[in-house]
Amino acid sequence: MNTILWKPSKDQINSSQLEAFRLQVNSRFNLKIENYSELHSWSISNINDFWKAIWGFMAIKCSSNYNQVVDDENKMPGAKWFDGLLFNFAENLLRIKSDKAAIIFQSENADSKIISYNELYDEVEKVASTLRKMGINNGDRIVGIMPNLPETVIAMLATTSIGAIWSSCSPDFGTQGILDRFTQINPKIIFASDGYFYKGKSFDSLNKLKNLLNQLPSVRKVIITPFVRENPDISSINNSLVWNDFIDPKPNPIIFEQVPFDHPLYIMYSSGTTGKPKSIVHGAGGTLIQHLKELRLHTDININDTVFYFTTCGWMMWNWLVSNLAIGSTILLYDGSPFHPDRNSMWDMIDNYKVSHFGTSPKFLETCRDTKLSPIKTHSLKSLKSILSTGSPLVEECFEYVYKHIKKNIQLSSISGGTDIISCFALGNPILPVINGEIQCLGLGMDVAAFNKNGEDLVNKKGELVCKKAFPSMPVYFWNDKNGKKFFDAYFNKFKNVWHHGDFIEINNYGGVKIFGRSDATLNPGGIRIGTAEIYRVVDRFDAVNDSLVIGQSINDDERVILFIIISNGYKFSNKLVHDIKKTIFKECSPRHVPEIILEAKDIPYTINGKKVEIAVKKVINGENVENKDALKNPETLDLFKNIRQLKL
Repeated sequence: MNTILWKPSKDQINSSQLEAFRLQVNSRFNLKIENYSELHSWSISNINDFWKAIWGFMAIKCSSNYNQVVDDENKMPGAKWFDGLLFNFAENLLRIKSDKAAIIFQSENADSKIISYNELYDEVEKVASTLRKMGINNGDRIVGIMPNLPETVIAMLATTSIGAIWSSCSPDFGTQGILDRFTQINPKIIFASDGYFYKGKSFDSLNKLKNLLNQLPSVRKVIITPFVRENPDISSINNSLVWNDFIDPKPNPIIFEQVPFDHPLYIMYSSGTTGKPKSIVHGAGGTLIQHLKELRLHTDININDTVFYFTTCGWMMWNWLVSNLAIGSTILLYDGSPFHPDRNSMWDMIDNYKVSHFGTSPKFLETCRDTKLSPIKTHSLKSLKSILSTGSPLVEECFEYVYKHIKKNIQLSSISGGTDIISCFALGNPILPVINGEIQCLGLGMDVAAFNKNGEDLVNKKGELVCKKAFPSMPVYFWNDKNGKKFFDAYFNKFKNVWHHGDFIEINNYGGVKIFGRSDATLNPGGIRIGTAEIYRVVDRFDAVNDSLVIGQSINDDERVILFIIISNGYKFSNKLVHDIKKTIFKECSPRHVPEIILEAKDIPYTINGKKVEIAVKKVINGENVENKDALKNPETLDLFKNIRQLKL
């Protein structure tokens, strides 16, 4: 049933930037596009004109204009975008000259800081000046092992202002997890902190940093931001300086290195749960133009907004959040647990800082729901216009929870894309209704489809998420992939000249989207493909179930579905609970969806970014080796799935 939970008013539609863009397109190209469906169809049928229109609408600052938008929109990989263009990413994020707040920072221990756009420019200038004096050049790699601090943003902007490449990990990554990433790219500078806070506790980072440096010989200097202690002892860290001793008190004026559209900006990493992390290089131009499209048109963020996405610096949502500076909006940075000092922490911050757009994960919303939190009764949330959710599929019950217990008049945007594209394939839309359980639309300029195994389009049926035409935020390449084989195999090996993303998706006849999980985690009993999210949607409604994980176990050239559940406090695992879960899955899904075996689990593994690790558990159950356990937040939990008596064949 397609239940509409929210509809924009006429005033909201007419005042949206997406509507302004539609009208501009009609005027510029002498068209009569009347709605989003027509606009999206035009955008994927006229790739060149669409991205030309986006470039003009966003007024991106450059020193040399482009000769052509794209040389061949059907060439994947290898399409060349905005040839001839010269610009600088950081210059576009620092073009607002104002005493308006650029960054608000809040930490667990109640420390807060506000930095204006003018102050941000000055701080970036100091760091950039020092980096240049140290001999850092265009193309050098600079990395951060930082909490979500203003200094992290400043270091990134200084790095990219001189044409160097930024890469970062969250400080809660394990030593091997960091080395698996940074040994691939040979960084010259590390920005780090002395530690971080989580759930009211402080964690030291200096000992880990010392061990890292023994295996990172390329590092010339380590810059340490005091965060946990006011005056940390860094004497054991070779070639180190604290932040204030590093920055240039009398900086040279900032010189924004002018670089091509596809100049490397960020090196991001795949999760690393199925092998060594892939080092994904994203270009400066593709990142900026795609983020501005998504932030302004799909999320309707403007200069008066305050945007808060709960994220670490090891997740692409940090990069997405920081790009809001190019709009002139205020970004709110928070580092720590979303439930410290209590369950109301995030909602308190939204009210205190008048947040307009709040981004989070399904897991956060599920926890709020399961703990009976009802901010609609305890908080104003007057400023809040939009809630965004990503990281995994958002179930219908969480959609309903938002509108019943958080705010009735709000746009809830489930969004989906990934680190691979540093952006979204499907996301929100300020001029369309929110329908329960669905992502509102496919992104403009993204020729996304659901394919069957023969490469044929599917509508109202589940298939492989693909993109049939090139887009600017495709990776430039993978680092240390000289012949491009790893890059090609990752996305283009399944369907010719088509990006294959690895998600299981359904696109309905009016453009709504549902994601059913990763293709490689898809269940396949009796040859019927089932997305794991289909089962989670049912199981998560049981009060007795605190968390769950479903995998397929190989058996006699087939597969059987195994469901693990963590029992909520006050409940017990029982035959009746197992029966009720199976009966409900049978009724609401199909006989094929019903797990053959349901077992109690004491814990479930997650990545550091909060995603369930189905594939690693599947490997353990099927007797395969799991590499790179340091990519997991709780790697020890994998041992819980070894040698389970009920699963022995």
